[in-house]
Amino acid sequence: MKRIAAVCLIYLGLAAGCAVGPNYHRPQFATTPAFKEQGNWKPSEPDDALDHGPWWHIFDDPVLDGLEQQIDVSNQNLKSAQDAYRQAQALVAQARAGFWPTISASASRQRSVAAPGSPPRMLNNLSADGSWQLDIWGQTRRSVESNRASAQASAAAVAATRLSAQASLATTYFELRAQDSLQKILDDTVADEQRSLEITQNRYSYGVAAKADVVTAQTQLLSSQSQQVNAAIARAQFEHAIAVLIGQQPAEFSLAVAPLRTDVPTAPAGLPSSLLERRPDIAQAERKMAAANAQIGVAIAAWFPNLTLSGSAGYGNTGFLSQLINSKNFVWSVGPQLAETLFDGGVRRAQTAQARAAYDVSVDNYRQTVLTSLQQVEDTLVELRVLEHQAAIEDEAVSAAKEAERLTLNQYKAGTVPYTSVITSQTTTLASEQTALTVLLDRLSGSVTLIQAVGGGWDAAKLP
Repeated sequence: MKRIAAVCLIYLGLAAGCAVGPNYHRPQFATTPAFKEQGNWKPSEPDDALDHGPWWHIFDDPVLDGLEQQIDVSNQNLKSAQDAYRQAQALVAQARAGFWPTISASASRQRSVAAPGSPPRMLNNLSADGSWQLDIWGQTRRSVESNRASAQASAAAVAATRLSAQASLATTYFELRAQDSLQKILDDTVADEQRSLEITQNRYSYGVAAKADVVTAQTQLLSSQSQQVNAAIARAQFEHAIAVLIGQQPAEFSLAVAPLRTDVPTAPAGLPSSLLERRPDIAQAERKMAAANAQIGVAIAAWFPNLTLSGSAGYGNTGFLSQLINSKNFVWSVGPQLAETLFDGGVRRAQTAQARAAYDVSVDNYRQTVLTSLQQVEDTLVELRVLEHQAAIEDEAVSAAKEAERLTLNQYKAGTVPYTSVITSQTTTLASEQTALTVLLDRLSGSVTLIQAVGGGWDAAKLP
């Protein structure tokens, strides 16, 4: 027993040393001091709203807030990511089990006959066996390290899935509200054109307008009514999409009509370097690098011999079972076993090369993820900056178009312009209002995209 204790002490001393293979260091990625496209554009929120609770609170919409809260409860993609994380946690526990010995027990009773005609004998056995593969070269430690990093990558994937679902919900919600506003625009347009048709019919009945004016007014009205009816399709589809995002059946979900908000709150983009810690997809790619790096150590450890301590103890006899537990029937054995692969046809060399190549792939993927993240922020910043200026122009265009329509209709009543001028002004007004609504929706969607691009207030420190 003293020898066994001495071997264990030696093992613990060896295990405290460094495991074979490279220790992990995150590759450097030099980011620019600031985003190029931010320019003179300033977010509407002076403070970093992402540090003060759920990011969608900056929109101050109770309906949106209630919908977003259901993402964590019922979104099936998020549940799938969470289940994958639990699976990754179980793999960590499975890898850690390699630090401990394996112990088994067995009991048997067999009837045997030595030769024909000889009396049968009963063979009884009760034993316990144990084996312990010592982690001298750190193969188990590297396996645990790899699985732990993979579990962290899975946790980051949960955060990325949650943020994606939240952003998709907010964007779809604003698209639905835009359809509500479009419906109001079309309803007002149809009402205005119905009044124009009545004016034309009255003028025709008094003989001061041509039949062609009436037909033209009817055609314009029918065209607008067609758009009015068609707008319900997109609204229903957006409502169905929201239902699925919050884990409900479309048939059981509905949202009351409400207009799209006219203000566009935005959050600051921060610094490019902050993306490395605030985007869950970057954290996921970085943890995958760590896992791949540890696998190099696992592959290298296969080149070294394995040392296993094994032992067994038990009782065995022939005859009566009641006499089995007896000191003279006790048998035990214990000792080390050293095993080394002398020839494997190049398997270990190939496995090591594969592990190193897999790590290089993970580094490339990490750098590409960072570059793509920087691109997404730059794209959204230039979009928000330009759309802000365009929105101001479009608002003026709508006001001018409405005034032109009013003046043209009065001129038609006075008989100074043909009815085609009225049609042109009405078409211009509708197009201007639709364009202004599209710009407003793009700005709100861009605000959501920017929040998602900078991580939605998440931080790598939240990784378990």
